Amino acid sequence: MNAPEPVRQIAHVPERHDAALWQEGLRTGLPSLFGIAAWGLVVGIAMVKTGLTPLQACGMTLLVFAGSAQLASLPLILAHAPVWVIFATAMVVNLRFVIFSALLAPHFSHLPWRQRLLYGFISGDMTVAMFLQRFPTAAPVPGKLSYLKGLVLPNWAAWQAGSLIGIFVGSAIPAEWGLGFAGTLAILCITVPLVASSAALCGVLVAAAVSVLAHGAPYKLGLLAAVLAGMLAALAAEAMIEQRKARHG
Repeated sequence: MNAPEPVRQIAHVPERHDAALWQEGLRTGLPSLFGIAAWGLVVGIAMVKTGLTPLQACGMTLLVFAGSAQLASLPLILAHAPVWVIFATAMVVNLRFVIFSALLAPHFSHLPWRQRLLYGFISGDMTVAMFLQRFPTAAPVPGKLSYLKGLVLPNWAAWQAGSLIGIFVGSAIPAEWGLGFAGTLAILCITVPLVASSAALCGVLVAAAVSVLAHGAPYKLGLLAAVLAGMLAALAAEAMIEQRKARHG
C-alpha cells in the first residue's frame, strides 16, 4: 500500500537536509584541500628520504593521520629509540587533539563509539575549527554529522593522496638531491605563521633553547624535553599576560 503523498514528501526532508549540509561542509573545506595535499606530499617525501621504505611509509601515513607527529617520530625511529619514547613524543606533539575531542564530544555523544572513533581519527586541525565555527554550541541541530563528513572525508582523502604521491615520488628521486631536509622545512613553514602571539613566541624560544642544550641526550629525548618545556613556557606566559590584562582592565 502506497503512503499518502504528504507523508512521502516529509520523509524525504531529512535526506535533503543532510545532503545540503554535506555539500556545505565540502564547499567550506574545499579551499584548504590543496594545502593539505601539499603538506601530505612534503611529509611523504620526508618519510622515504629519512630512511623508511615505501611500504613502511605507506603504513605510517595510513595509520598515523598526523603530519607533525610523523615528522617528530622519524629521527627517533632512525636513532633506534625505544618504542615508548617514540609513542610519548608523538602523544605530546598531538596533545591538541585531546582538546579537539573534548570540543567535539558534546555534539556527537549520541553516536555509537565505533563511529565516534572513526570520525575522531579522520578529523584534523582545520576541519575541527571549521566545524566549531559553523556549530559553536552543542545544541541538537539536524545534519551536524553530514556537515562533519563533508569536511573530514575530503580532507582525509586529500592528505592520503598527497602523502602517497610524495612517498612514491620521493622513492624515485635520487638521494643526491638532498631532500632529506624536506621534513624540517615543512615544520618551519607550519610553525612560523603560528607564532602570532607573545606566549607562542616564548614557547618557541624555550623549546629551541632546550633542544640545543639537550641535543646530546640519549634516544633523542631532548626533542621530547623541548616540546614539553615549550608547551609549559607558552602556558605560563599566557597566564602572566592574562593576569596583567586583568590588573590593567
